[in-house]
Amino acid sequence: MIRKTRVRFAPSPTGPLHIGGVRTALYNYLYAKQNGGDFLLRIEDTDSQRFVPGAEEYIIEALAWCGISPDEGVEDGKIVEVASEKHSHAPYRQSQRKHLYRKYAEELVNKGYAYYSFDSSEDLEALRKEAEAKGDTFIYNHTTRDTLSNSLRFSQDETLRRLNGTNEWVVRFKMPENRIVKMKDLIRGDIEVNSGTLDDKVLWKAIDELPTYHLANIVDDHLMEITEVIRGEEWLPSLPLHYLLYEAFGWQDSQPKFAHLSLLLKPDGKGKLSKRDGDRLGFPVFPLQWTNEQGETSRGYREDGYYPEAFINLLAFLGWNPGTEKEIFSLKELVEAFSLERVVKSGAKFNPDKARWFNQEYLRKESTLSLVDSFKPVLLSKGIDKNDAYIAKVIDLIKERAVFVNDFWSLSDYLFVAPSSYDQAVRTKFWKEDTPAVLKEIIGMLEGFEPFTKEALEPALSSFIKEKGYQMGSVMNILRLLLVGESKGAGIADIMSLIGKQETISRIERGLSD
Repeated sequence: MIRKTRVRFAPSPTGPLHIGGVRTALYNYLYAKQNGGDFLLRIEDTDSQRFVPGAEEYIIEALAWCGISPDEGVEDGKIVEVASEKHSHAPYRQSQRKHLYRKYAEELVNKGYAYYSFDSSEDLEALRKEAEAKGDTFIYNHTTRDTLSNSLRFSQDETLRRLNGTNEWVVRFKMPENRIVKMKDLIRGDIEVNSGTLDDKVLWKAIDELPTYHLANIVDDHLMEITEVIRGEEWLPSLPLHYLLYEAFGWQDSQPKFAHLSLLLKPDGKGKLSKRDGDRLGFPVFPLQWTNEQGETSRGYREDGYYPEAFINLLAFLGWNPGTEKEIFSLKELVEAFSLERVVKSGAKFNPDKARWFNQEYLRKESTLSLVDSFKPVLLSKGIDKNDAYIAKVIDLIKERAVFVNDFWSLSDYLFVAPSSYDQAVRTKFWKEDTPAVLKEIIGMLEGFEPFTKEALEPALSSFIKEKGYQMGSVMNILRLLLVGESKGAGIADIMSLIGKQETISRIERGLSD
């Protein structure tokens, strides 16, 4: 029987969601939608020591901003309803499922695939340090387990006495001694690992009655009928254990397929992309702004002015390509084009310039009307109340040079407010002895000029300067300085026609008097 595709994104609420995590969620979403399946959001909050207040809400808000909506799972603190009925796979927070896991841990003990371990953390730490002093590495498996405090050495009575006398014990998986575990990864192909090199991982802890990731994710994926597990490559070393757990439970027929995504790398390709890289090089590594408990704020793509569509497009290309030259994809187009076969095995270097390029492309696709609505609050905050038609003309003039809507003010401030100062370096370079006289002639020409449009002004100014024998560069640079305040901005005729005849003459006259 062909099972319906069901994938999950299962983050831990231990802080803000890294863009690598968003990419994992995106690839899961794209895979699910392409195959007519379901995308689940599950919160893996069993690590109480690393839990960060607000992190779950951050995850939910980030995915919502990106447009990656779960079909099932936790959303706004509630269970997403499917077809108006609560789904049988709920709840979707592991802390709310804690009553499930001990039963499965005990089942493995009873089958001989796991055992009780009573070693204290102090004893294990001492063994690690002792091994390090000899240049070795301590590993809890078949090489050492027969000398340690566990139920494999103790009698049944002694084991029961210890289980009832303390809560400082765990359930460990009994890793086979010398077995080749054969696995298949949808991205990396066939993988083989000798179980003798692996340790006996903890599956369940009595002290907090919570499972570790290894047990909880296997049990939850089975009960939630997950068909593919698409996750980061940091979990690749755990794959042999997870294969063996499915086998130990007898769930081989319903075992999901696995795909492990490569890391997002620093811009120079040397190591995993981190918050420090973003701080050092000036770009965000989180989808949304995040303020930690110490009051330190980290930048977010949303707050930096990125469109969610551009952010998603950027992430899709960090480890995948469509096999064509096309780079701009809507979410719907990504669903149609995506395939795990085209996901690369090697790490993907993050390119901040490419991120900006994606946003610029999406900004250019926005309608002028939409951009007016986005820019107006910025203008109002500066006390500027211009009509939409004027703002639209400004945006059409500067749009091609902007990366973010946030850039509009710095690119167009002179079109709303006359300069209050002038770049002295430009003034010194181009202001000549006859400049005042030249400017007065230009004022005289402009006073009677009609129509005051770019199309009419551009050739008229050029002809006037040439006929008078003036230096084109000097005159035009001085005009720009008096209209803008510095060497930036649109064409002189564009500026004049937009701000109008009266304002143009006023700015030139003020420059003459300063």
